[in-house]
Amino acid sequence: MSTYAKPRVPDWHKNATLYEVNLRHYTPEGTIKAFSAHLPRLKQMGVDILWFMPLHPVSKKKRKGELGSPYAAAHYTNINPLFGTDRDFRNLLQHVRLLGMHTIIDWIPNHTGWDHPWITDHPEWYHQDDQGNIIDPINPYSGESWGWTDVAALDYSNREMRNAMITAMRYWVEEMGVDGFRVDVAHGVPFDFWEECTDVLYAIKPLFMLAEAEVPELLNSGCFVMDYGWDMHKLLRRIAKYKGATRKEGPQLVQGNLPESDAESISREAHACDIDKLLAVRDSRYHRGYQMYFTSNHDENAWSGTAYEWFGDGHEAFAVLTATFSGMPLLYSGMESAIDKQFRFFTKDEIDWGDFRNAAFYEALFKLKHRNKALWNGSHGGKLLKIPTGQDRDIYAFSREKEGDRVVVLINLSSNHHTIHLNLHLSGGPYYSLFTGDKADFHQQQTFLLGPWDYRVFSNR
Repeated sequence: MSTYAKPRVPDWHKNATLYEVNLRHYTPEGTIKAFSAHLPRLKQMGVDILWFMPLHPVSKKKRKGELGSPYAAAHYTNINPLFGTDRDFRNLLQHVRLLGMHTIIDWIPNHTGWDHPWITDHPEWYHQDDQGNIIDPINPYSGESWGWTDVAALDYSNREMRNAMITAMRYWVEEMGVDGFRVDVAHGVPFDFWEECTDVLYAIKPLFMLAEAEVPELLNSGCFVMDYGWDMHKLLRRIAKYKGATRKEGPQLVQGNLPESDAESISREAHACDIDKLLAVRDSRYHRGYQMYFTSNHDENAWSGTAYEWFGDGHEAFAVLTATFSGMPLLYSGMESAIDKQFRFFTKDEIDWGDFRNAAFYEALFKLKHRNKALWNGSHGGKLLKIPTGQDRDIYAFSREKEGDRVVVLINLSSNHHTIHLNLHLSGGPYYSLFTGDKADFHQQQTFLLGPWDYRVFSNR
């Protein structure tokens, strides 16, 4: 009988930040060795967890584009030779650990590439049509193909396949020493598999498990500690569009976790006060864990648009919001250099790093999260308490407090100018502005002038 409760999470997760690494685009070489040179600056920026997009070899059969999708794995326990070798990755893991950082890898349990050895060795491990042909994944909402024709759908009714999948995941934990997984299309795999799989994985050691899903059962069960804040991302994009920040014309939405009709909601009227409604819904559904909040990731960037296209002049305001909510903030490769470019998905599209102009901005937010317990993740941090401003359709203001640590966050989510008067009478001061160093006395009325997409973050620590 296990002596731990799920999720069995390492202690360092409680105030951690997350950074998504796209190795293919990251350096001219596109290798593990070349990426290693960036580790010191990422550590300096306050990054704690490195999420590596799939490291597996990419299938050549039915490949899309020049290099194919990283999510069309040709083998589960090999390294893509374009990235380097097993030794290269082991050396990287050691370097990451010496810096006090941690590593999770992308895992693809829903499907494999058509070159994967299971295709020929175990065709019965895959979904098949009436003629016995292996098929690509099906959209459960429409009953039709997702269009992911470069991958083959695994059949979780097969016990041998389930065992093999768990064995492959164990390899990366036991033999390679990764600290967890970001699980692709986690909602597309039967829930009972995750119960079984995580029983095995958590018995090895504490792990950080991130589900690409927005399904309360995955967190409430303890199988995962974090999932995606997709609904929040959609709402923030709606606010940006309605308030005049976005450069995008249409309601594009790439995530397939929800019915397609939900994508239409992104074009509807939205205000800052709608955030409270969504948080209330989330709190009623989720009883454990927390969500990942973001303004971009590899899917959004490749298929939908950049953070600058969606959030325009408000991109920093929305980034402040995602970094100070009760979940964990995500930063995608290149965002610290304010890169306003959609990277091609099926070929190499190198990042032009420039001057890292946004690195100091993210460093300030991430290091505040490290030192101020109010901003820690989930139940480790303080509860979000809304601050009424009388202008809540445009202004989102809140405080969080934990064990005497407190933050006050004021964000203008509009293109309007606002003057707000606050009577908070907060203890635990003095409070200083994170970005300007100005002092705020919350024992008496304070007046703040907020320009379009302006923000203030005050901390007593």
